[in-house]
Amino acid sequence: MKIDLPRVVVLGGGTGLPVLLRGLKRYPIDITAIVTVADDGGSSGRIRDQLDIPPPGDIRNVLAALSEVEPLFIEMFQHRFQSSKELSGHSLGNLILAAMTSISGDFVSAIQQLSRVLNVKGKVLPAANQSVELNAIMEDGTLVTGESKISKAGKKIKQVYLTPDNIRPLDETIEAIRKADLIVMGPGSLYTSILPNLLVPGLGEEVCAAKAQKVYICNLMTQAGETLDFTASDHVKAIYDHMKCSFIDTIIVNNTEIPENVRIKYDEEYAKPVVFDLEKLQEYGLNVIQDDFASYQDHIIRHDTQKIAKLLYQLLTGVNSEK
Repeated sequence: MKIDLPRVVVLGGGTGLPVLLRGLKRYPIDITAIVTVADDGGSSGRIRDQLDIPPPGDIRNVLAALSEVEPLFIEMFQHRFQSSKELSGHSLGNLILAAMTSISGDFVSAIQQLSRVLNVKGKVLPAANQSVELNAIMEDGTLVTGESKISKAGKKIKQVYLTPDNIRPLDETIEAIRKADLIVMGPGSLYTSILPNLLVPGLGEEVCAAKAQKVYICNLMTQAGETLDFTASDHVKAIYDHMKCSFIDTIIVNNTEIPENVRIKYDEEYAKPVVFDLEKLQEYGLNVIQDDFASYQDHIIRHDTQKIAKLLYQLLTGVNSEK
């Protein structure tokens, strides 16, 4: 008899989403990862422009994170060519996704077939079955088009939006959101990983209306060109301003000091620890979960995937798991 597992939908992109998924896949849950398709830089951008398919990079990283095959196979899948030739900068996984899209005639079908090959735990879905363009209106009124160009503009973002006008979410995405027991947003770049999912017409509205618990994992550090000097409540306000609805139930924030040697490294990027302003978060009616959620490797800060995953599982089931 098939057991109905608790359903978790995670929205995001960039480096934050795969980190979280590596921890979540250890638990007996039904995972659906909804991944942004707004990337236009690097290998993904080149493939997107040359083959007219959605950018594969964020999808590739999520497939690798949820895969349960031999590590050597994933290392090969993630391998990035280094040369002065045409392949330079491309990852093998991006090329395989492009090839599968050509064979199947459809990006979503390519993801589904690769998911079987990679023994992916859960389902990976693009936010839309087409490339989308992310646009930013800056505080000074200038318009910047292209996800990779927005953070480089060096200006404060007022609003982001997607083009073209005829973007549609997948039916499977809408169904997953409606059936979810828990919806998780983040961690990830606020304007270039989180909001590009929520701004897909119909998708964000479904998240707002969903009966599931909704959790936002706030970033550990601010990002120059996106969230310079943002507090935790500033992140929430930006989401609410774009969505025109207040829908987050719980926010997860780090409450510990970042080591000085790590802060010095991030000073070079004009990045600072995100200040969690408890009173303002509570004014939004949020359940605030604060703890030491940071981990460090080679002076790079990431969320502690095991600790966050355990917490999400507890929120989902009410079970104090010792995994």
